[in-house]
Amino acid sequence: MNVPARRGPIARFFIGLWDAMNFTRRLILNLLFFALLILFLSILGSGQRTKPLLDRSTLVIAPQGALVEQYSSDPATRALSRALGERGGEVQQRDLMRALESARTDKRIERVVLRLDELQPTGMASLREVADAIARVKASGKQVVVFSEMMDQKQYLLAAQGSEVYLDPMGGMVLEGLGRYRTYYRQALQDKLGVDVHLFKVGEYKSAAEPYVLDAASPEAKEADLYWMNDVWQRYLADVAKARKLDAAQLAQGIEQLPEGIAAVQGDLAKYALQAKLVDGLKTREQVDDLLKERGIADDDADGGFRQVSLDEYLNHLDTALQAVDPRPQVAVVVAEGEIAGGEQPPGRVGGITTAELLREARDDEKVKAVVLRVDSPGGEVFASEQIRREIVELKKAGKPVAVSMGDLAASGGYWISMNADRIYADASTITGSIGIFGLIPTLPRALDKIGVHSDGVGTTRFAGAFDITRPLQPEVGQVIQSVIDKGYRDFTGRVADARRKPVEQVDEIARGRVWSGAQAKERGLVDELGGLQQAVDFAATRAKLGKSGDYQVRYVEKTATPFERFFAGFAESRIGGAWLSHSDIAQRLLAKASPQAANDLRFLEGAITPTRGVPVKALAHCFCGL
Repeated sequence: MNVPARRGPIARFFIGLWDAMNFTRRLILNLLFFALLILFLSILGSGQRTKPLLDRSTLVIAPQGALVEQYSSDPATRALSRALGERGGEVQQRDLMRALESARTDKRIERVVLRLDELQPTGMASLREVADAIARVKASGKQVVVFSEMMDQKQYLLAAQGSEVYLDPMGGMVLEGLGRYRTYYRQALQDKLGVDVHLFKVGEYKSAAEPYVLDAASPEAKEADLYWMNDVWQRYLADVAKARKLDAAQLAQGIEQLPEGIAAVQGDLAKYALQAKLVDGLKTREQVDDLLKERGIADDDADGGFRQVSLDEYLNHLDTALQAVDPRPQVAVVVAEGEIAGGEQPPGRVGGITTAELLREARDDEKVKAVVLRVDSPGGEVFASEQIRREIVELKKAGKPVAVSMGDLAASGGYWISMNADRIYADASTITGSIGIFGLIPTLPRALDKIGVHSDGVGTTRFAGAFDITRPLQPEVGQVIQSVIDKGYRDFTGRVADARRKPVEQVDEIARGRVWSGAQAKERGLVDELGGLQQAVDFAATRAKLGKSGDYQVRYVEKTATPFERFFAGFAESRIGGAWLSHSDIAQRLLAKASPQAANDLRFLEGAITPTRGVPVKALAHCFCGL
């Protein structure tokens, strides 16, 4: 038997090196081939993606997901989600608004159909803006037909604006009123786990951190919440009554007599809604489709059998028409949505650095002549809020007018970043105010003792290690922390006084952590005008002397998508790309990995107790006051 000669170490080294180089070469060529193949397929599959918009089309708006100011995911993730047929997600309010506004005057759109079952609304202010847009379509003489199988009262605020509202005979819709109930953890944290949470705050109405130190809401919190909630609820009833030509007092009485009313129709919620004149008829979806087929143009290839264009398709048509370079001056809109945190933050959160950079970009852009800051935030870190506020001041120094448009919520830190604008706009049902500061410090000695763990050591001074959460919090340390929080409150009220041209004493009277509706805030001088985003844009353009609405353009200043995100989004939205992704296990796993993993409350608590360099406690201007 011949035994092959054993190669020496030098030969083995060079052979191994050659094999590695050969493998790397094949790998790079294969990856390049795969990338070119995907590019070719995306180009091939993207042709004729947008169908022509024909005359006498029905615009069908059936949004799925939460109504937001700004997407919290990148374009590639959204395209992947749509290609996989995932339900839910997010719907930008601005997209709904511009589709409705365009449809109002678009001669190709004969009517609008609303299917709102899968829309997940947020606060009342954004809903009222969309409701106004629907009402304007109806006022233009175009039919707005609404169909629903099941609706909650927030969805109904939009549905009520329709020319005709139909509910499935087996469906339901009940008005119940506004409520806000929170979970309280004092007993679980302190008695069960042995975690002592120390709260330092200014303002008896500053209730954001109460759940960590109490077992129930304080009387002050209940008083303040009920005050603004009653104001928002009465406005809701008035809006519905006006749209449906009903009496608001009768609507309120109907809720008080809800058990008797439902019992009278033997538990039939659809029939109850019909008798209360909240809907115009009880029809199945097929029956509504037949009605639309009779009124419109029959199309056997379309869903429901009538000529139609979906919201996404209609937006594509609008975007295609705007692709040409626009030389007009700009009003820039910067969105500040979500909790305010330090550093760089993704969309869906407001970053002290991230949002400040967007405002700086608008300041440095010569085409931008005015700026609107759209705020929908419960606040957060004081320092990050101050970083953003400074950029507002710098914009004004640069001669660019700044208007703030408050969305559903612009409270605490959300008000901090708003107060220096040339003019503040809020919807009457916006939640704002909550001018107050607090800090949270948990200590764990008792919790550690339960498992037999103890902390001990030495320090060069009596304050060395005094802020270590494994040690008890000494009274003199608490005094230091309270002084920091007091200073934060003085800064807050002092800046509000300067920005709003009021004495500090007068600001303190309406501050102290108290929350107000937009209408109540205007009465107290915290807001200048009641109105939405469009009114803020109009003001900024007028202040900058840009002329009529057609003489300037409105541009959202946002983080630019990367080339890969744009490429992948285009591929996923193509016919072939969508088909491939919908059957790809890899894509399914990628989507699952991109899903949020942590609840907002836990994220807030974790951020609140994360140490900040150089300060003993992180000062927070946050409000848990959303609906």
